[in-house]
Amino acid sequence: MKVEQEELTGLVEVDGDHPFILHPGEFVLGSTLERIRLSNDLVARLEGKSSLGRLGLLIHSTAGFIDPGWDGHVTLELSNVANLPITIYPEMKIGQISFMQMTEPASTPYGSTEIGSKYKGQKGPTASRYWKNFE
Repeated sequence: MKVEQEELTGLVEVDGDHPFILHPGEFVLGSTLERIRLSNDLVARLEGKSSLGRLGLLIHSTAGFIDPGWDGHVTLELSNVANLPITIYPEMKIGQISFMQMTEPASTPYGSTEIGSKYKGQKGPTASRYWKNFE
């Protein structure tokens, strides 16, 4: 975790004619089609669709909170905790985002230089950048 490990991930692009099969026990990173941009006084929460959760699809492990000031595509942490494969189709609705108004703007929103925002402006599934904490 102290060094970048690019070789751990590879990009797989799925087109409109071919679904992605998530096998039991697999974990992959995905991305929202939508770019999400929040003002400094707004936070959001990512949640999976309950009908798909009942089939064993989890869309985030720990990254369900979207910070005030966020701007970019949200990386999804897709897991299949069921015993059968799950078919995910391009542009399939697998999650939902709820927005909450804060009582006042964040003093250091996401993207502020002093907090070291590692994923600002990300597009597409983005691998862990935890190693940047050790720079």
